[in-house]
Amino acid sequence: MPFQKIEAEKLSRSVVRQIEQLILRGILRPGERLPSERELAERLGVSRPSLREAIAELQERGLLEARAGAGIFVAQVLEAAFSDALVTLFASHDEAVFDYIDFRRDMEGLAAERAARLGSDTDLKVVDTIFRKMEAAHGKRNPADEAALDAEFHLSIIEASHNVVMLHMMRSMFGLLREGVFYNRQIMFKQRTTRDSLLDQHAAINRALQARDPAAARAAVEAHLNYVERALKDQQKADQNEAIARQRLEHESRRR
Repeated sequence: MPFQKIEAEKLSRSVVRQIEQLILRGILRPGERLPSERELAERLGVSRPSLREAIAELQERGLLEARAGAGIFVAQVLEAAFSDALVTLFASHDEAVFDYIDFRRDMEGLAAERAARLGSDTDLKVVDTIFRKMEAAHGKRNPADEAALDAEFHLSIIEASHNVVMLHMMRSMFGLLREGVFYNRQIMFKQRTTRDSLLDQHAAINRALQARDPAAARAAVEAHLNYVERALKDQQKADQNEAIARQRLEHESRRR
């Protein structure tokens, strides 16, 4: 008969599986600090030796990392889906900027569609809460805050789509954006008219999601990223024109 004895799972193994799931689902994020050993053992209802065994295994596998005097953190390497060589290549070629926007338009359009269909009421409440923060930041005119909330808003939609592969891939993409590999997001929030347009676009995305309209949510995301693409092309052209004008001015000032 094909039956085998059922063996009780070690407590440390149960701890490993729970932390793995929290990381996989994006609940524990790269760089996030875990509670102290004592507090975490109490929350999980396990002994500290069992917890230490689980933490050691997760560290060995590169999911957690210890920082001297600071504690245990979710490994930052989880955001590093791209090699340093590829990141450098992205940063040195303008065409990567627009390929990046194309990729986001496809992936985030799909994510918004899925979030409208599959996201729970709580998922959509998270999206709405972040949008309300965007509205508040808009009044303070702080480009850095608006840029940070912009990323949070888009990632909250991807989280609401409940596809863990898409979630971790897009977190990596936003990690590169945050580091300025593709373009400086804060530039997008410096001009008043651009800032107003961006807020209106995010409002349209939020409305479609709250109404659970998949087609409208996807269309709103695509319209937003079309606008971003046009704005970046306009900025590139303006920068190019300014460089030419400076050359003319320098040449003119040297003429006798």
